[in-house]
Amino acid sequence: MYSQAKVLAGGLAHIPVLIGVFYFILTFFKKRAQEFPQDNKGKTSEVKVSSSKPEPKKVPVSKSEAPKPVKKKHADVPVNIYRPKTPYEGTVIENYSLLNEGAIGRVNHITFDLKDSDPFLNYVEGQSIGIMPAGEDSNGKPHKLRLYSIASTRHGDNFEGNTVSLCVRQLQYEKDGETINGVCSTYLCDIKPGDKVKITGPVGKEMLLPDEEDANIVMLATGTGIAPMRAYLRRMFEATEKKKNNWNFKGKAWLFMGAPKSANLLYEEDFQRYLADYPDNFKYTKAISREEQNEKGGRMYIQDRVLESANELFNMIEDEKTHIYLCGLKGMEPGIDEAMTKAAEEKGLNWSELRPQLKKAGRWHVETY
Repeated sequence: MYSQAKVLAGGLAHIPVLIGVFYFILTFFKKRAQEFPQDNKGKTSEVKVSSSKPEPKKVPVSKSEAPKPVKKKHADVPVNIYRPKTPYEGTVIENYSLLNEGAIGRVNHITFDLKDSDPFLNYVEGQSIGIMPAGEDSNGKPHKLRLYSIASTRHGDNFEGNTVSLCVRQLQYEKDGETINGVCSTYLCDIKPGDKVKITGPVGKEMLLPDEEDANIVMLATGTGIAPMRAYLRRMFEATEKKKNNWNFKGKAWLFMGAPKSANLLYEEDFQRYLADYPDNFKYTKAISREEQNEKGGRMYIQDRVLESANELFNMIEDEKTHIYLCGLKGMEPGIDEAMTKAAEEKGLNWSELRPQLKKAGRWHVETY
């Protein structure tokens, strides 16, 4: 039998041995970590991955929300090649009326030659140029420039890439029993081939087309608000344009066009030709206010057509590839907003929430004046 003192002494005698074993193990692993740092690095990396927050799951967009892709920035878009202090003097090539007999007012298609501009005045569809009318105002100062949406593609009406075209309505209004003519619009409607006109720009990135060939384009236009839409449609459906651009539109284009009379419909022959040639890609809805009635018996406006097509229209809007373009008189915006609100409700959507989301995503484009 061992005495208690002997047992205690024997236990204490093993302590140096245990310390030695522990020191050996510690030294071994420390040396291994120094010799194989990649092993240690790999373990550290694994820990970081496992401890990080998991990637969020993709949640389907609810009916009250629009898809939220990042708004694309358009590269290489020309802006302000010519400014008011140094405008380009373009030569008028042609100036002719776009209206048929019985139409209201005066609307002309005007084309300018750009080939002598240096630097060259190039532009893309959806931009505008400034026009500085000749003469002086009542204070003896040069007239201020006015901006006009470009109605031609970057290749121009002649497809040679050296012209720009406008669609201009002469502004007229009554004041104190007198008819007042708009300064710049009258100047443009009166100019003749060979005349020189001061041009600035181009400007604008709000109304540019998306680059994707399979995008859907909804266009809402009244009067000369058709100008950028005409450029879009030529880019999409003119054979020469498609060949030059190496861009083959595969989506759906839907034009809502408002006019007071049938005789006031602009570029109608071209649009009818696109309908015949591309029935699967182009849809054309007209609202002739003085010749048609809405369901309430009032005049037919573009917002009434939007309501009639609410279901189909919002099926397109729910697709993140769809872009909506609005161009025309500023007074058309409240009517379109009201129609969109009602149309959205029929689909269980909230337009007041949906519109800013579309805008943020770069899918809602407005240019009114």
